[in-house]
Amino acid sequence: MLEARHLDKYFREPVKFHVLKDINIKVEKGEFVSIVGSSGSGKSTLLYTLSSLDTDYDGEVLIDHTDLRSLSNDQLARLRNSSIGFIFQSHYLLPDFTAIDNVMLPGLKLGRLSKQELLTAALEKLDLLDIRDEADKAVNKLSGGQQQRVAIARALINDPKIVFCDEPTGNLDSKNARMVFDLLKELAHGLSQTILMVTHDESYKTDRQIRLHDGQVVS
Repeated sequence: MLEARHLDKYFREPVKFHVLKDINIKVEKGEFVSIVGSSGSGKSTLLYTLSSLDTDYDGEVLIDHTDLRSLSNDQLARLRNSSIGFIFQSHYLLPDFTAIDNVMLPGLKLGRLSKQELLTAALEKLDLLDIRDEADKAVNKLSGGQQQRVAIARALINDPKIVFCDEPTGNLDSKNARMVFDLLKELAHGLSQTILMVTHDESYKTDRQIRLHDGQVVS
């Protein structure tokens, strides 16, 4: 589902710095993989590069056998919306919109389903995450754990081929953090959803861990 071949990444300001060094990794369909390493090891930079959010790199990144470098900016934007889900440490929900409206937004942009079909799909995603009863509440009225569940539902609304998570439990207390992790694990193992997650918490046991040190894969 995801492959990086001889991936190198440089920061160029204020001085040139080699941040990712000859990364070669594969993530199979339905795998739940975590990227771990100390602060400054390049974890988030690698995630952003693999997920197409950062396109300034050397080497190759392929999602479902499509080389990201072969796509125009418009094609890349459509790929992000149709085939990639994103879950961040901050949920980035629209606070005055309801939970259901937030979940539906990427689907409305993609335009693959009618509004009624999209509403049904969004309710199904909220139901899957056990938050359907909060569908009509403004998200600023929800708890942190509930907001992150809405963010997960939003990431899933277009049935992405892969979901990228950048410290998705970082802003949550331990109880809600474990709940979110268990939901991600259930999505991977129960629905064969491919997930790549950056985390500083190595106690989260995913199918496989990719360990970075100073921009290199060491295990």
